[in-house]
Amino acid sequence: MIGQQTSWEHRLLALAHEGLESPIAIEPVVADEDSLEQAYWKCEQITKAHSRTFYLASALLPAEKRRAARALYAFCRVSDDLVDRKSESPARDLQEWRWRSLSAHPPIDEPVALAWADTRARFNIPKRYAEQLIDGVAGDLEHKSYESFEELSAYCYGVASTVGLMAMHITGFSGTEAIPYALKLGVALQLTNILRDVGEDWCSKRLYLPLDELKHFGLSEENISAGVVDDRWRDFMKFQIERTRRLYKEATPGIAMLDPDGRFAIAAAAELYQAILEDIEAHDYDVFNRRAHTSSLGKLQRLPAIWWHSRGLNRENHLQ
Repeated sequence: MIGQQTSWEHRLLALAHEGLESPIAIEPVVADEDSLEQAYWKCEQITKAHSRTFYLASALLPAEKRRAARALYAFCRVSDDLVDRKSESPARDLQEWRWRSLSAHPPIDEPVALAWADTRARFNIPKRYAEQLIDGVAGDLEHKSYESFEELSAYCYGVASTVGLMAMHITGFSGTEAIPYALKLGVALQLTNILRDVGEDWCSKRLYLPLDELKHFGLSEENISAGVVDDRWRDFMKFQIERTRRLYKEATPGIAMLDPDGRFAIAAAAELYQAILEDIEAHDYDVFNRRAHTSSLGKLQRLPAIWWHSRGLNRENHLQ
């Protein structure tokens, strides 16, 4: 059971249920098999190039769910890149992509949109979740900082929890009781990204750390700009990592609510991302001069324990 919910959780749950109740595409995509195969291949290549962790985790899914998960990733990747790339009007570019990627019958020469439309139809993914993701990504065009964790959690929902909610439809899930857990896992994953990328984001003139919490630890944007690791910064990062780990822990029971053949993949994604937090700690919380990561070998070495834990979730679910 999820414990007593905070105000930010109530807000995100309302958004999640709004998305769940939105229309679902029921028309199959009109495309020949060769075009679809090429479209899914393109999504696989995008996933492989941009996220080794997601590529590895999705490889643990059955074939049809695997290619759907990579279509989801590619849709998210293209959406995010449109905001970050330099163009005359990124807002217009994103709006055009919104139309193409959310169409039930996208252009045949748009492989990511084609694979994503096919995935949405095959796995009954509510369209509103994809709209919420694009809305969340669009926030980067306007917001350069966040006053509080409440504000930041709404951003995390848009760019990450929505991904988890869509992924649940691909893996399969028991019912709406799984939603609060997916929300928390999405927020935890995005917070991990944020803590890893502080220096990189600052170079892009973005700051995703709650300003009121920085102030509480005696820090300001000037300290982020200087990139100095001192005791104030260490204490601040310890606080952020502790909260993020707590969210991972609170999200874990939700993995047992997924279909058995999807639990290992989601557990792997969560555990491998948590290893980034360990790497941040191991390098004295310096996220200004290096990007925390886990080596390919380190990820592979963790998989047996993750697999065993996911089997335990299977057994627990069977006994209930």
